[in-house]
Amino acid sequence: MMQRSGRKRNKRPQTSTSLKQLPWSQVKSPYKPFEILHEGQIDAICDTAYRILEEVGMDILHAEAKEIFRKAGAQVESGGDRVRLDRGLIKDAMAQAPSSFTLHSRNPVHNLDLSLGNISFGSVASAPNVSDIEKGRRPGNQDDYRNLLKLCQSLNTVHFIAGYPVEPVDIPPRTRHLECVADMAILTDKVYHAYSLGKERITDALEITRIAHGCQNWNEFKQKVRLFTIINTSSPLRLDGVMIEGAMEMARHNQLCIITPFTLSGAMAPITVAGALAQQHAEALAGMTLLQLVAPGCPVAYGGFTSNVDMKTGSPAFGTPENAQAAMIGGQLARRVGVPYRSSNANASNCVDAQATYESQMSIWSAVMGQANMVMHGAGWLEGGLCASFEKLIIDAEMLQMMTKFLQPPEVTEASLGLDAVKDVGPGGHFFGTAHTLERYETAFYSPILSDWSNFENWEENGSKTTTERAHLIYKNILNEYEQPVFDIALKDEINDFVARRTAEGGVSGDF
Repeated sequence: MMQRSGRKRNKRPQTSTSLKQLPWSQVKSPYKPFEILHEGQIDAICDTAYRILEEVGMDILHAEAKEIFRKAGAQVESGGDRVRLDRGLIKDAMAQAPSSFTLHSRNPVHNLDLSLGNISFGSVASAPNVSDIEKGRRPGNQDDYRNLLKLCQSLNTVHFIAGYPVEPVDIPPRTRHLECVADMAILTDKVYHAYSLGKERITDALEITRIAHGCQNWNEFKQKVRLFTIINTSSPLRLDGVMIEGAMEMARHNQLCIITPFTLSGAMAPITVAGALAQQHAEALAGMTLLQLVAPGCPVAYGGFTSNVDMKTGSPAFGTPENAQAAMIGGQLARRVGVPYRSSNANASNCVDAQATYESQMSIWSAVMGQANMVMHGAGWLEGGLCASFEKLIIDAEMLQMMTKFLQPPEVTEASLGLDAVKDVGPGGHFFGTAHTLERYETAFYSPILSDWSNFENWEENGSKTTTERAHLIYKNILNEYEQPVFDIALKDEINDFVARRTAEGGVSGDF
């Protein structure tokens, strides 16, 4: 291992200098979570989930995982993949899962507290395409990938990198993860995600993260949760081998796995919200139970991604009333289990328009009111996840900032009540010139980064720019002002050397 330099790593967030945004802060909800269902209804969903796992079971497409389940007392089908789990086994395993923990970034300022009431927003992730109004829609590529990372680093309301904001398909699949994870570690100093596609990719991501955090050995690395991954079940009722491989490796290194069933109501799950949630709960429990059997006490989280499909076309729909209900009830189910909760900001629009905005607003409200600890795809998601939009990222950042400000209750004190100001003005006057106003006018109200509050004549004189056009100019300006967060040069060199060596070796084995 290379000798560390004596240079200290910067702890001050690097942000755009001219963009007047809210300061970095993890969101804390002062309100009780919104609960749609009463306790008896949650009991019924949970009981149905247990019955699904007891009577139907899950297909576990991994020999070692099946053996782990068998040794724990599960019923494993001879010569097959079906595993049936008794609710007692599940409850015993889940009793070991931590209810809260901290996700540590290489810059401690950007650590994330995943305890009840704490909310954090992530970037768009996994989109195969990228778009802006200048160059249009195009396949994902490394330049756009890096620019999206720079935007996410610069925006205070984006708390973590949820994955590759866009898939850079111009990098070969077998080495793509090496460059992408290295870019996340170097171009940002926030918490980031690694894809659980087999043991090799996760092992490489863990090594890059170990280096980035300056850990001398794996025992030191395991003392903190520093990396997370999303484990999607292959709904209905199946957990794929490549995801199991990565998940078990993460668990053995004490890193976070968020088990997220992809339960689209009417397609991969029952057509009713209650039925889809019962299946979601069963699949999430099965995945989290496996990891507790692999590494008791390892961090896990409950992922909710239940939505519905358009029954005329079969296409996924997001930001719907059913999607919002499922997101909030998912929070109730996660709290019943006693682990952190993940939700999403999603929409199905094909362009940055009113539909993209109102569907996202539905998603944001339901995630926040359901008190999701991590909101995936918080900024930039378009086309049901098929496209990452630069302009949508800025629009989402505005909405997330407004939500953050909303969650800060107004001050109610003798001074803020302003009785003396009312006495000074009296009937028929105005408050513009009062001392009470002059002392507060610069910070009294939320100041937008995107909204235009000018009158029609001034708006027209300034070019009649739409919200999308203004978002385009803002994202370009942020990129022009981006400064790479300070990073120990020895650590950066060590990461680059590791990537070069693994690339020369050919990256991961196999064809995917």
